[in-house]
Amino acid sequence: MFERIINKLRFNRARAEAHLPHHTYKPKTREEFERLPRHVGIIMDGNGRWAKKHHYNVSRGHRQGTEALREIIRHTSHLGIEALSIYAFSTENWRRAPEEVAALMQLILEFFASEIDELDAENVHILIFGDKDGLPEKQRAVLYEAEARTQDNTGLKLNICLNYGGRDELTRACRKLAQAAAEKRLDPAQIDERMVSDALYSAGQPDMDLMIRTSGEMRLSNFMLWQAAYAEFLFPKVLWPDFTVRDYDEALEAFGSRDRRFGGRKA
Repeated sequence: MFERIINKLRFNRARAEAHLPHHTYKPKTREEFERLPRHVGIIMDGNGRWAKKHHYNVSRGHRQGTEALREIIRHTSHLGIEALSIYAFSTENWRRAPEEVAALMQLILEFFASEIDELDAENVHILIFGDKDGLPEKQRAVLYEAEARTQDNTGLKLNICLNYGGRDELTRACRKLAQAAAEKRLDPAQIDERMVSDALYSAGQPDMDLMIRTSGEMRLSNFMLWQAAYAEFLFPKVLWPDFTVRDYDEALEAFGSRDRRFGGRKA
């Protein structure tokens, strides 16, 4: 009993420390930025290391990560950014310990139960990128319901990548185009980049402008490989549960200072 109380106090302290800047920092408005990305991607890395740092099991780290995510989604919506793609669960994450996978599956249910009303009220359009049919039945039902409920919303497109892999997405797109060609609905010689883009989960959305991966790791980990072709990359060392709106604003400011040439050269 005493140990549970100590753990609870420790968790509350860590939670408060992780989000203390929200009480002292005034988030920037859209007008305060020189330039904002249209599409931001985030690899939310560091939940496990956060948990280890604070002497918790990894599921507690993932739970704390959802606290950070809530604030980032809200701020992205308020800034008028068109799309936010978040890497929540990859096709490779099934290789993790069964206890961690089970905790992540439970978090899916809890996240939508607690957030769907606000997301819908904020006019957020939820899209699930990945193989939904490969998820457990309860999670699958919740995801389909969230997409259906928000499909007519015209605000932020919140792309939640679940059971997702960039190579798998491209493979599915190729299969879709090949099927159309086999049925004589498409001339293979006419396939171009636009057709490939339109066969992806992100069809109709702008390409990713800014990719953020927290915890200092510097790799894509099979995340939105096509869409991130010309994205600007930032790798802040802060662990995801400690990533605040201040950190996010700093990343957005850094993006605004980048010289984006898309392979060209200024005269």
